Amino acid sequence: MKNFFRVYIGDLYFSSRFYAALCICSALFLFRFFLSWLGIIPYVMIGLAGALALAEYLMLFLRSRCISAVRSHADRFSNGDENAVRIDLENYYDFKINLRVIDEIPHQFQRRDILFEVDLDPRGSRYIEYKLRPVKRGVYEFGRINVYASGSLDLVRRRFRFGNITPVSVYPSFLQLRKYQLMAIHNRLSEVGVKKVRKLGHSMEFEQIKEYVPGDDYRTLNWKATARKGQLMVNHFTDEKSQQIYCVIDKSRVMKMPFEGMSLLDYAINASLVLCNVALIKQDRAGLITFSDQIGTFLMADKKTSQMHSLLEVLHKQKTRYLESDFERLYACIRTRIPQRSLVVLFTNFESMSGLKRQLPYLRKIAEHQLLLVVFFENTELSGLINEEARDIESIYTKTIAEKFAFDKKQIVKELQQVGILSILTAPQQVTVNSVNKYLEIKARQAI
Repeated sequence: MKNFFRVYIGDLYFSSRFYAALCICSALFLFRFFLSWLGIIPYVMIGLAGALALAEYLMLFLRSRCISAVRSHADRFSNGDENAVRIDLENYYDFKINLRVIDEIPHQFQRRDILFEVDLDPRGSRYIEYKLRPVKRGVYEFGRINVYASGSLDLVRRRFRFGNITPVSVYPSFLQLRKYQLMAIHNRLSEVGVKKVRKLGHSMEFEQIKEYVPGDDYRTLNWKATARKGQLMVNHFTDEKSQQIYCVIDKSRVMKMPFEGMSLLDYAINASLVLCNVALIKQDRAGLITFSDQIGTFLMADKKTSQMHSLLEVLHKQKTRYLESDFERLYACIRTRIPQRSLVVLFTNFESMSGLKRQLPYLRKIAEHQLLLVVFFENTELSGLINEEARDIESIYTKTIAEKFAFDKKQIVKELQQVGILSILTAPQQVTVNSVNKYLEIKARQAI
């Protein structure tokens, strides 16, 4: 009995057209008190509306197999990217139906517009596709698919519910990673802003002696080998490999600041993933360190085939801590656990000169033994305030403060340059491209 009421009554919904018909019938009954010539017209109208609604109800409910809806999507979503979700619909009725489809997407998206209207022909099928852009890593949960079916009259609707609660994990931006890989294969990295850097001089890593061909640098001629062979021979050099690259990510409260929905920590994680992949393609060894008030994760630099999987899994679990960074602890970790000179790319954020001054002694200590590159972020929201015309005292004050903060960022870059530390001041949206460009520039200058 309980199942009967759930199927045949609990899933019954009346449409706005049905309520409009009731309003019209009510109005006719009201006017009948004043206009006697209406006679039985109100009774005929309400009887006709009831009969049509009953006929549509019977058509929709007197079948066991009616429609189907199946949701499909990737096993994991890419953070900060558009991820496709597809719903396949199939009609088993022998007549055309109208469907209103509401998908219960994870609450983290805070969207209430996942509503689609679809017409399905008899025994026909269609699919709906939409995209979701997560801005936080973690586990999300899809709910059920709610489908409201009605016939051509659209007086009553039958609700169907499909699927179960489905979890999906949101990982760092692996779609961005694949995009960079494909563009590298097709030599199209310049389309996303990665510059071609001219190599300066020769690498010190000797590969082989080979016969001279037109276009080879005559300065690499090997005269001893030429004398033995009786023909011109040249030394062939290759890029230095197996150099160590460590991405160091600050997880403290300074990385919680959001831009376009994503925190600075997530921008740093996405950039680290791409940068490590580029390093592995260059046959360097890539590693990872995360820290805040204490050292979080230390992944030893390596170039094994499973390194990218390890990096992805580690980065997926990182969360912001709300305490201040302990750069002294970071220096101790790097000094004891990274004995070989390496490129250390530190993703952090400094909002003022005083913030930099507190940590500068530790940065200088790190730079004594490693090649340190500090990546920190522009506050892009300040650009709008600076460019906005000041109209009153309050706006003048606001604009002055914004210019002061922007000036401090530039002063931080100069301060780091004065002590011999490389730095990148970048907008959050450009951190990946700028980090890759700087890494390629450092490789070309053979600075590691």
